[in-house]
Amino acid sequence: MGECNKSDAANDLPAWVPKSVQHYLAHTESGCSIRELARSQECHPSTILRQVRKLEQRRDDPLVDDALRALCTKSSDQFSRPKEEAKTMPTVTPRKSEGPYDGLTQDRIDQESRRILLRLCEPGAVLAVARDMETAVIVRENSEHEAMRTAVVDRDIAQALALKGWISCSDTATRVTRYTISEAGRTALQKLMARVENTASGFRDNVTKFDAKGTWDTGAFESNMVGQVSRQYMTESPLVGLARRRDRDGQMFLMREFVAVGERLREDFELAKMGSALPKDIAAFMKQPPNEAAPRNAASAHERVQSALRDLGPGLADVAYHCCCLLEGLEVTEKAMGWSARSGKIVLRIALQRLKRHYEEQGKFGPMIG
Repeated sequence: MGECNKSDAANDLPAWVPKSVQHYLAHTESGCSIRELARSQECHPSTILRQVRKLEQRRDDPLVDDALRALCTKSSDQFSRPKEEAKTMPTVTPRKSEGPYDGLTQDRIDQESRRILLRLCEPGAVLAVARDMETAVIVRENSEHEAMRTAVVDRDIAQALALKGWISCSDTATRVTRYTISEAGRTALQKLMARVENTASGFRDNVTKFDAKGTWDTGAFESNMVGQVSRQYMTESPLVGLARRRDRDGQMFLMREFVAVGERLREDFELAKMGSALPKDIAAFMKQPPNEAAPRNAASAHERVQSALRDLGPGLADVAYHCCCLLEGLEVTEKAMGWSARSGKIVLRIALQRLKRHYEEQGKFGPMIG
């Protein structure tokens, strides 16, 4: 077999594939020697050797193994191209043939990673992946040691996160593999959130106003978009903190059902953000139509959030939007709404009661995606 031409092969792989994975595939699939790869990358052969050995040790990870198998079928022909033939051919650009990762871009990975890694930062959160399921779920235990689902993850996204080393698992022999966020994942999350903050255009210094008829004033904050001005880097949602508290009678302040419906609203909101940037102001959000070109039912999720907030009405919808969707703390919400201190938690509990009734009337109570 002639000399391999790794540079042309790399052009055929998705742009998000790490360099170490490209080197591994070139070595294992095409037989490119370690020294050839090192010369092409202008690095020491030991660097390539460590990358190859590390990837080989991670083949027991089902997500990593599946991702490498899919990339092998996409790039094996390109890796095998002789160097002499490559010189006479034009530069290879990413092709649009149908493949397992043709719809997976770096922008989508970054957008989904912010949502997923934030969830995995919550105490006790794990990403559960079953070998025969198309999607993965993020679950964590509540104060009563009951498992509660907090997010749904597409399998291709989960594979990309595993391939980048942002999530890791300790036991790969079980039917359901559980992943946690790695140190590399925490570092990546900090960079992703910093990138969002660097594009921020300002902070909100006014509150949503209502007219005499009790409807939303849609003239304010049209330009404040979620993901551009809000800092949502926190280890848990405000509902989780309230769920730990007890009232004066010793009863839990928020029942598990109330937390579940709040998380359901947040799931739909996070899914809706895949379609387009969403306003931070609730008035602008209620006015914004769903993006029909959005991927994977994002438009339907947008409509479900609007329907739920419309059913709650002004006041209750505001506190649900700020606390459940935007993950703002109660103190921030009380100040923004002009409420007295410690009154927000009472309004939030009433809003969650109404939200629970809304989902029950829809006949779709409980967390659901799509």
